This record gives sequence, C-alpha cells and structure tokens, in this order.
Amino acid sequence: MIQLILNFGFLYVPEDKSAYFPAAIQFGIMIILCVLTFRWIRRMANKQADAAKILEARALAERDAKMNKEASH
Repeated sequence: MIQLILNFGFLYVPEDKSAYFPAAIQFGIMIILCVLTFRWIRRMANKQADAAKILEARALAERDAKMNKEASH
C-alpha cells in the first residue's frame, strides 16, 4: 500500500527523518507567530471595548442630563 502511494508521487516520505527538522522549526515559528498575533488582536479589541464603554457612559450621562433639564422646565 505504501509503495502504491509513493508511486503516485504526491506523498513524499524521506528515508532520512532529519529532513523533518526544518519543517518542524518553521511550523513552530508559525504557531508562535499565530499565538502572538491572536493575543495582540484580543488586546486591541479589549482596549476598543473599554473605550466604547467610556463613550457609552458619557453619552448616557449627557442624555440623562438633557432629560433632567427638559423635565425641570
């Protein structure tokens, strides 16, 4: 079965397993970069959410002040 798959040429299994080291190193680097990118995106999203909460609180306070002012007239 393995010989049949190898004859098609789309699956390369080297005899010397040291050929896997560069691919493993590249894979590790890419995983680390993906994790760092994900954490950076989450940190930016949290900062934007905090800024949105502050804006929302300010807008609600202004609305309440405006409604109180109109109600007092």
